[in-house]
Amino acid sequence: AGMAARVTVLPAPRCMYDDPVQILVAGLQPQQAVTVRASLVDESGELFQAHALYRAGSRGELDLSRSPALGGSYLGVEPMGLLWSLQSKTPYKRLAKRNVLTPFHVDIEVYDGHGDMSNLLGKCTNERCFLGEGVKRISVRDGRLKATLFLPPGAGPFPGLIDLYGSGGGLVEYRASLLASRGFVTLALAYMAFEDLPAMPEVLELSYFEEAVNFLRKQQQVKGTGIGVLGLSKGADLALSMATFLPGIKAAVSISGSSFNSFIPLRGCGFTIPAHPYDLEKMKTSDEPGIVDFSDVLVDHRDPVTWDCRIPLERSLAKFLFLSGRDDRNWKSELYCQDAVQRLQRHGREAEFCSYSGAGHLLEPPYLPLCQVSIHKVLGVFVYWGGQWREHAKAQEDAWRRIQAFFWQHL
Repeated sequence: AGMAARVTVLPAPRCMYDDPVQILVAGLQPQQAVTVRASLVDESGELFQAHALYRAGSRGELDLSRSPALGGSYLGVEPMGLLWSLQSKTPYKRLAKRNVLTPFHVDIEVYDGHGDMSNLLGKCTNERCFLGEGVKRISVRDGRLKATLFLPPGAGPFPGLIDLYGSGGGLVEYRASLLASRGFVTLALAYMAFEDLPAMPEVLELSYFEEAVNFLRKQQQVKGTGIGVLGLSKGADLALSMATFLPGIKAAVSISGSSFNSFIPLRGCGFTIPAHPYDLEKMKTSDEPGIVDFSDVLVDHRDPVTWDCRIPLERSLAKFLFLSGRDDRNWKSELYCQDAVQRLQRHGREAEFCSYSGAGHLLEPPYLPLCQVSIHKVLGVFVYWGGQWREHAKAQEDAWRRIQAFFWQHL
């Protein structure tokens, strides 16, 4: 009311979190210098912000999908730069969604001049949702299972996916809810550090993951053609183990993972895959005190003493997609993915592999900002994840498209 400029978000102010939007400003002076700022308060009350300096066009208009940023949180034409460059005032915070039933509200404000935030010209709010229209969220406590099931609207049948996060544990739902909003029945599965699941289990039971597969296959909306499994970090090697040892898994995606069993032994029926040997003495503390770099703690994966920790994925009939960032500072994921792909190829099996320059360990759904360092919930220390802002953002957009295309193709 009474503001000089009109800020609009197209196609609509409300969208899914993984939807790109077009941000337009009208009613400025020709060539006017302005600062555009985005603000988001997460569920713990932490403020994340980004800003960029722009110059209006000859008709007093600004289109972030066409106009280059001249400074601020990013440079150049970046239609979604205000989202992917969001950063918290407190260092080392990771933006994650705990309650997928509510959206994130991103306030977009336009100020007169470059860098001075005293004269507000216009603003609007972009509501970014994690649960699509009609998607059902069902809490699952079935037998030993601790999970959340997401059902797309309609009778289906839809391809079924199991979604696994890493060794930080907990029940992480936002990637699963977004995938369900894109047409997959998705089961977000907790396997450690959640309710009565121990923070660091002495062993993980393959039968627990088999229960999850059986539960998902029983759902009437799920296609009978086979299940997909998606995992990040520790969840990635579990995804490969499931695809190798459990029937009915047709396709597996490994994000920033490895084709050997990491940190916790995996017990199957009549066999156990030990944890890949590591040496915590090789932990590096970075230039900044208190931040831990884990990338060198593992014994060399080519050393024969480690071979009984390998997941024999060449026996699997599933299709595989490996994704890694070349700036992963937590895990040598590019090297480990190459190793897995070569092993599959030697056995005449195909695998898709995409390695992103400048991307870090935490490849998330698009427009979630890069997290280079954050607290590891189980280890209780600050951990280096790596990644460069712009490259990481591009990698997340590309990876998200690839993951969905891969599962549609093979399921």
